[in-house]
Amino acid sequence: MARRPGSRTATGKGVQFSTSPVLAPALPAWRSRLLMLALFAMFAALAGRALWLQAISDEFLQKQGASRYARTLELPATRGRITDRNGKVLAASLPVKAVWAIPDEVTRAPPEKLRELARLLALSVHELDRKLASDRGFVYLKRQVGLDQVDRIVALGIGGIHTRKESKRYYPYGEVMAHIVGFTNVEDAGQEGMELAWQDSLAGRSGSRRVIRDRLGRIVEDLGATRLARDGQDLALAIDRNIQHIAHAHLKAAIDRHQAKAGGIVVLDVRTGEVLALANLPDYDPNDRRRLTGAQLRNRVLTDTYEPGSVIKPFTIALALESRLVTPATLVETAPGRLAIGRATIGDARPHGTLTVAQVLEKSSNVGVAKLALRMKPEQMWTLLTGVGFGQAPVLGFPGTAAGRLRPHGSWKPIEQATIGYGHGMSTSLIQMAQSYLIFARDGDMIPVSLLKTGEPAPARRVISSSTARAVRAMMEMAAGPQGTAPRAQVPGYRVAGKTSTAHKPVNGRYTNTYVSGFVGFAPASSPRIIVAVMVDEPTVGGYFGGKVAAPVFAAVTQDVLRTLNVAPDSPVTDIIAPLDGQLEG
Repeated sequence: MARRPGSRTATGKGVQFSTSPVLAPALPAWRSRLLMLALFAMFAALAGRALWLQAISDEFLQKQGASRYARTLELPATRGRITDRNGKVLAASLPVKAVWAIPDEVTRAPPEKLRELARLLALSVHELDRKLASDRGFVYLKRQVGLDQVDRIVALGIGGIHTRKESKRYYPYGEVMAHIVGFTNVEDAGQEGMELAWQDSLAGRSGSRRVIRDRLGRIVEDLGATRLARDGQDLALAIDRNIQHIAHAHLKAAIDRHQAKAGGIVVLDVRTGEVLALANLPDYDPNDRRRLTGAQLRNRVLTDTYEPGSVIKPFTIALALESRLVTPATLVETAPGRLAIGRATIGDARPHGTLTVAQVLEKSSNVGVAKLALRMKPEQMWTLLTGVGFGQAPVLGFPGTAAGRLRPHGSWKPIEQATIGYGHGMSTSLIQMAQSYLIFARDGDMIPVSLLKTGEPAPARRVISSSTARAVRAMMEMAAGPQGTAPRAQVPGYRVAGKTSTAHKPVNGRYTNTYVSGFVGFAPASSPRIIVAVMVDEPTVGGYFGGKVAAPVFAAVTQDVLRTLNVAPDSPVTDIIAPLDGQLEG
């Protein structure tokens, strides 16, 4: 059988491969052409996309690159300073750094370097290990670390250790200013005091800028700021650093001397209503708050309330004078030293017999004041007391300022009207007491109290007539005199006026044998410049009467403050004679 050149024959069958039905194409020819066309179109699309991204519109690739190498860095704002009225810095921000780590990298360091790292961070090795084990990618090792300490940490050369700029608040005057200035937390946000009250203006606003970093995290290009940082505003307080130190020191001495539970003091400028000093005990150091307790944090002058006691008596007498029910010389029978009202009895510390209205205040007679209170309408008393700020929080912009308690006059029973007349059955804060005495120091008008430096007073509001205010001021000068309840309030060279209080503390609705001793007064009495209000909570040694515990604090503070302010004396210097122990009343 003949065979064409180039052809092969299947064994035993003589069938050519080229004509084998097994090798015949099963698909139509147009399918292969379509597949080739699709592959060509896909390659053309890829080429076109590459051309579009790299030559015509490169925005997408730029964004992708930026997401890998561009970073937005925060530009922190500098927190504003807090100063006293004379520009002395009470709170300022210092540069520090946060130390953070990438644990997976840090744990590769030699053990001796990790031990040194723990020492520099003031951590135990166990604490450092616990922090590093808490997260694989990021962990703060310590916040607000001093720059010198950070330099020593960086010098260890441990991989995965990084730092971040921060600021830390520093308080130069420590516990002396603690309750008024307050403090910030580790994030530099206000937590207490004026730091909290004025957080928004002090904090400012952070800015930002864009940078390009290389794979090692180094900045290789600065793209510029996208938002400028706005530093916080400085805050000038009404507080005078020197007067604050005087008030704090004398209050602390009294707390120690009488082994009292707590105390507070406030000094007001009569002309402007500015708070020149505000101190509380117990106190704390805002620079070291590791052992801080709730009792130390309490700003008792502003947030604590108590029954004011006899310091309310001048208001009852002022209302009686203003209503023309009495004159300072009107006689009031206080014998036998007790007054029954329903089933209750009001008593004096000792019987006084017949007293003039002026002597009722001088001797601090509960019976005499109660009789005057019962001659007036409850609505009249309530209007005067609310008019000087009782029962409503002072507008100070300070967190937690208390309103106290003064029930609506419609619910008063006769016994309640009588006791409110001498300061029981109501509650107030020390700042409210100081503010209320402005009507006597300012000849009958009121101005708002301010924690911020103002320089000039707000418009005054008339509460009582100037003649009534001067008459009561004269009576309070008698109360602080040799025959009154507070001879220890006298200041050599200056005439002073004020009123003591010795109030039982109620516990679970019942009065106990614990006391709040107080004194509120002003000087010089001829032309008042300052008001000083003192409260000592639960004195246990050396008596508890306000005239013996609180009045000496008033005298010491007033003397030093008037000299600091260069206020001219208004009285010749004479020997001050205090009565024997046990003759002081509240």
